[in-house]
Amino acid sequence: MPEGHTIHRLAAEHARLFRGRTVRAESPQGRFAAGALQIDGRVLQEAGAHGKHLLLGFDDDRWLHVHLGIYGKYTLAPAPAPAPVGEVRLRLTGGGHYADLRGPNTCELLEPDGVKALHARLGPDPLRPDADPEPAWRRVSRSRTSIAALLMDQSVVAGVGNIYRAEVLFRQGVAPDTPGRELTRERWEAIWADLVLLMTDGVRAGRIDTVRPEHTPEAMGRPPRVDDHGGEVYVYRRSGMPCLVCATEVRTEALAGRNLFWCPGCQVPGRRLT
Repeated sequence: MPEGHTIHRLAAEHARLFRGRTVRAESPQGRFAAGALQIDGRVLQEAGAHGKHLLLGFDDDRWLHVHLGIYGKYTLAPAPAPAPVGEVRLRLTGGGHYADLRGPNTCELLEPDGVKALHARLGPDPLRPDADPEPAWRRVSRSRTSIAALLMDQSVVAGVGNIYRAEVLFRQGVAPDTPGRELTRERWEAIWADLVLLMTDGVRAGRIDTVRPEHTPEAMGRPPRVDDHGGEVYVYRRSGMPCLVCATEVRTEALAGRNLFWCPGCQVPGRRLT
């Protein structure tokens, strides 16, 4: 499932290509035909994201809400748009470009109250300028649940997925099974600040890179990572490989249906990497 930086990049692309322009909307697949008809011929006024949710605002106060889920994909390219291939749920065209949406978990129109309710049920997003980490800290500091599970709970922190979860905990030297209420305020603030840094870099680069300069392939004289997710990481999908910092074997186990990766040598109670 795409993590928050990907959705913020999609929002920025929609804004760049369509904001202030009249767009045509259609649903070649037919599953969103009624919704497409309602925004066809409208002006796209806003494009934003909250966590893994894309929000496109039109001039009639309706909002298109898209959650890609596991299988959703976007194609944005210059017009003319080709004949639809596959199950295109929604096609927007305008300003010499088109956007095709396939296989989303959610594609719906919301009134302003619906958008407000969506924001209310999501935790703070490290990529949003209006994000307030305080509500997340209150949830974390009172919880017996592991910090690894809390970071994946979108009502606690919005936009963090499996990669950012694993990598930020490694970078901060936090054992993933640490209960939220055992974290100090200082440690939580360091985790939040690191998420802001890493996810902002992800928006800029279009991929997730989490290794510090001294651990890059060039600095260490090692081969670059080869993985369909791209990016240089410390523990994600490196199970059984030596840690780049301490050479301990990286471990993995299932947590709430997702694979969790960590280094037992670096992620120990009371220790923080510098």
